Amino acid sequence: MESTGTIDARKALSDVMAVLAALPAAGDEAEAIDRISLMESIKSACAAGQAADTLRLQDLRFAAEAEAGVPVERRCRGLSAEVALARRVSGNAGGRHLGFARAMGEMPNTFARLREGSLSEWRATILVRETGYLQVEDRRVIDHALCADPATLDGVGDRALEAVAKRIAYERDPQALVDRNASAPKDRRVTMRPKPDAMVQLSALLPMTAGIAAYAALKQHADGLVGDGDRTHAQVMADTLLERLTGTAAPEDVAVSVDVVVSAGALVGLSDAAADVPGYGVIPADTARSLISDALDADALVTLRRLFAAPGSGALVAMESKARIFPSGLRRFIVRRDVSCRMPYCDAPIAEIDHAQPHVDGGATDSVNGNGLCRTHNRQKQNPGWAVTTAIDDDGTHEALIRTPTGQQHRSRAPARDADQAA
Repeated sequence: MESTGTIDARKALSDVMAVLAALPAAGDEAEAIDRISLMESIKSACAAGQAADTLRLQDLRFAAEAEAGVPVERRCRGLSAEVALARRVSGNAGGRHLGFARAMGEMPNTFARLREGSLSEWRATILVRETGYLQVEDRRVIDHALCADPATLDGVGDRALEAVAKRIAYERDPQALVDRNASAPKDRRVTMRPKPDAMVQLSALLPMTAGIAAYAALKQHADGLVGDGDRTHAQVMADTLLERLTGTAAPEDVAVSVDVVVSAGALVGLSDAAADVPGYGVIPADTARSLISDALDADALVTLRRLFAAPGSGALVAMESKARIFPSGLRRFIVRRDVSCRMPYCDAPIAEIDHAQPHVDGGATDSVNGNGLCRTHNRQKQNPGWAVTTAIDDDGTHEALIRTPTGQQHRSRAPARDADQAA
């Protein structure tokens, strides 16, 4: 949406925020419900506004890069990372928001319902996801069938909305759905997500028949053991999964390296400062000590490596190398220092160690110029207009200043730790 010159958009949006912040408490239950509903509609309208401005940003960037002579295939690279920073989300989420905005340009009725607040951003996302593989004309048929009349989706749940979108999509182009299902197995993967209380959630995305078969095998085994001991059905399934994956019945018997970053005081019981397991996150000092003592009791190989930190800030000290590629010791140091991708709002695991000032421009291969990034952000920051500078601030903490092509600046500081660390 272009500015008309008569409305100061930033001021208008700031005024809306001020009004919402100053709202008095609801007078009664009916008013509270009405306000909850209205604010939900406002959220949807804001999502529509963000999509419109994202499309406008794309058009402006494309035109500017065309004028600058950037090849067509390279135009708008890195745009999703800028959107992610503006919306304070991860790089992957920024890509989804950019894709959503592009889809709204092809689905006018869905976009209209989002603007008026009768369709939430999530429900619009369902429609985008379930029609994304279709030709534009087929996508617009579904858009018209489900969103031309605001009343069509009244009372329809998310699963029902997904099902009806899939059904119409299949009716429009059966082969497209067959091709989509045939290509989906290439995305199979296993992921791990930290959960509270020193637990993790291990997930596998598998083809339908394989996933059902794997679950059925675990369930069938558990069905035959429940009642034989004090384990629940769910516990038996989890234990069986571990045993079949690792060949051992107990987690402590698995031959795997687990790094634990813990202060020297916490290690010997003089402090209860939290520890850190790279790839998982913060754990209590008692849990860290238990992990280490259990490994010692099992005669596992336990290695102690001292990493010194600056007093006060807890920032890890510097290391350096003249090599073009970060050597393994320095890479390990930077991964421990940065914990996860240093791009603000991105919690993705570190996949690559980046030279903030490119090596070709004289950037040093050291811990100051080194920055831990996920693969997506390391690629996107190589595009024109991006710049990253790094330094050690007054309290000894590693700091990165990220400048985007639109001139926005975002600051990233390495996580603080206790004054002395051992891993």
